[in-house]
Amino acid sequence: MDNITEIAFQIILYAGNGKSSAMEAIQEAKEGNFAEADRLIEEAGEELGKAHGYQTKLLQAEASGEGASVNVILIHSQDHLMTSMTVRDLAVEIIEIYRNK
Repeated sequence: MDNITEIAFQIILYAGNGKSSAMEAIQEAKEGNFAEADRLIEEAGEELGKAHGYQTKLLQAEASGEGASVNVILIHSQDHLMTSMTVRDLAVEIIEIYRNK
C-alpha cells in the first residue's frame, strides 16, 4: 500500500470517528443530556482535527511540488472528511435548538 492510500485511510478513520461522535451528541441532546452532548461535540472536533491534519500534510506536499497521484480512495477520503465536518457543524446547531427548547 502506498503512502497516499495510507493517509487516505487515516482521514477516513478519523473523519468517521468525528461524524459518529457528532451523531451521538445529537442523540444525547435529544435526551436532555447536554453535558454529554457537549463532550461528544468536543470529541468530534478533536477527531476531525486529526483527519484535517492528515489532509494538511497532503496539501503541503502538493504545494512543495511533491504531489502524489490521486486515486479513488483519496477522493473518497476527502469527500468523507468534508461530509463529516458538515455533520459536526449541523450537530452543533441541532444541539442548540434542543438546549433552547
